[in-house]
Amino acid sequence: MAETQIRFGILGCADIARKVSRAITLAPNASLYAVGSRSIHKAARFASANGFPPSAKVYGSYEAVLDDPDVDAVYVPLPTSLHVRWAVLAAQKKKHLLLEKPVALNVSEFDTIIEACESNGVQFMDATMWMHHPRTAKMREFLSDSQRFGQLKSVHSCFTFCADPDFLKNDIRVKPDLDALGALGDIGWYCIRSILWVADFELPESVVALRGPVFNEAGVILSCGSSLHWEDGKVATFHCSFLSNLTMDVTAVGTKGTLHLHDFVIPFEESKASFSVATESGFTELVTGWAPLPSEHTVMTDLPQDALMVREFSRLVGGIKKSGLKPEKKWANLSRKTQLVLNAVKASIDKGFEPVKVVS
Repeated sequence: MAETQIRFGILGCADIARKVSRAITLAPNASLYAVGSRSIHKAARFASANGFPPSAKVYGSYEAVLDDPDVDAVYVPLPTSLHVRWAVLAAQKKKHLLLEKPVALNVSEFDTIIEACESNGVQFMDATMWMHHPRTAKMREFLSDSQRFGQLKSVHSCFTFCADPDFLKNDIRVKPDLDALGALGDIGWYCIRSILWVADFELPESVVALRGPVFNEAGVILSCGSSLHWEDGKVATFHCSFLSNLTMDVTAVGTKGTLHLHDFVIPFEESKASFSVATESGFTELVTGWAPLPSEHTVMTDLPQDALMVREFSRLVGGIKKSGLKPEKKWANLSRKTQLVLNAVKASIDKGFEPVKVVS
């Protein structure tokens, strides 16, 4: 039986929208239906350059996309400072919401968005793509295996890239009026999500921002890090930066095993992704090597992770639209926990690196 086709509208023509437009095209249960920009000419160029069908609607405002009765869902890649306004309006117009991260500038804004989604019966999901790769489910099997991994003790996450001078001067992610959380909101979100994912989304008790964050002249974070602490003794650290070579590492250490991956946000290749695990590691007799050696595991996928995200989101929307199902709250809950930790880290930076409790 054919899947329900979900018709997407896109608000804005951000660079990331090019990637998600392609993902919508690749997803078997989604279609590109409309795009809106503050300039109708920019919207038309975007549609032409990004595989929109000739029948796609092109609008000169975001409101026009939301007012189109045939748009089922919207993807919103606007600057974070605009999320509350447009996400709430989208929900009020009964449009299901795929929203770029960070979802909001703070937890209060986040809750406003989610309340609008829940009161209007629309599905919410943030665009953290790696959560939908089959590798992620395969790694969870290892982390959940008490015989191979044991009890989680620590997590270490790093996401950095070396931005060029034009990015550091002009990108929305370095503008205080557009994306005031800077690197913490943009790529720190991924680090925090990876740590929470490893910890099976158990919130830490507290966070302590690491000393030495780097700010631009406008006071926006370009580089920072934090430690996270749980009541049972688990610890985690992360580092995110616009100023260092491209790195996407996660290491999870248990009492019996260790998991490593080096491309957790965007796999080295679209069709496959790898990770390594080690269990009960030790040294050889003369301490000249490891025994047993870590094992490498590769997971294949027919669709890239961004298309898998769109497919899962569209499946949930299709269930609501066709079968009267309720929206799945899982994704909002995971996003809120990520937002809570992110804002606690920001508070620790603002308070001179004092410990900050994570209060749900």
